[in-house]
Amino acid sequence: MTHKQVIALDVNNVSVAYGGGRLALRQASLQVQGGSVCGLVGMNGSGKSTLFKTVMGFLPPLRGTVQVFGQPVIRAQKAGLIAYVPQSEDVDWNFPVSVREVVMMGRQGKMGWLRRPNAVDETLVEESLERVGMSAFMNRQIGELSGGQRKRAFLARALAQEGRLLLLDEPFGGVDVGTSEAIIALMGELRREGRSMLVSTHDLGTLETFCDEVALIADRTVLLYGPTDEVLTADNLAATFGGRSPLHAQPSAKRVEVRP
Repeated sequence: MTHKQVIALDVNNVSVAYGGGRLALRQASLQVQGGSVCGLVGMNGSGKSTLFKTVMGFLPPLRGTVQVFGQPVIRAQKAGLIAYVPQSEDVDWNFPVSVREVVMMGRQGKMGWLRRPNAVDETLVEESLERVGMSAFMNRQIGELSGGQRKRAFLARALAQEGRLLLLDEPFGGVDVGTSEAIIALMGELRREGRSMLVSTHDLGTLETFCDEVALIADRTVLLYGPTDEVLTADNLAATFGGRSPLHAQPSAKRVEVRP
């Protein structure tokens, strides 16, 4: 069986509500294939962060289901199948923790109840830092890093976690060109290793260079997802960012029907 025959992430008709009953995500459906990269594209407030939090298990669905490699989210989390790279604004940069300690946090789910790292944990942390070019900064306090270096540190944490599904929330936000290129190259390596990625991004110009598929999200639901070249059309982007409709789905793309 090839990686492409495995469904890494299956979001099926999911609705999520915050306090007061206001829907933050409504009837969203999306699949990410094994060994592939799916871009998640939409305006701020469209539901991208809510979708990520739901896949991470932070927000329970009001209705619908989420499965990761055929398992419910809670079981997938316990098995260490999901790794998350947060947006910069989600992190307390004043917290007194070193880069190495941040990356070691990715190993906590694999440690024993004493939470003491062993030789395997130490090796994976060192290898992950080396892979993102951050070995020389491992003893720095995380807040002393530049925007690009911070992003690399949290990428290293995700690598150390050994997750099979990686969620990258705006990985290109606030980083330099060199870091963007390094992240894209790393995603290519991870895809070749069979890992799957869902990548939230505003950077439409680079999507075709690293995404196998793209999902368009607007008004708190997924409008359309499928092969990048079929989904990223002028009409579809206008519908996503300008509120126009309808979207035109090519045969391989899947238009998501949302009931009133």
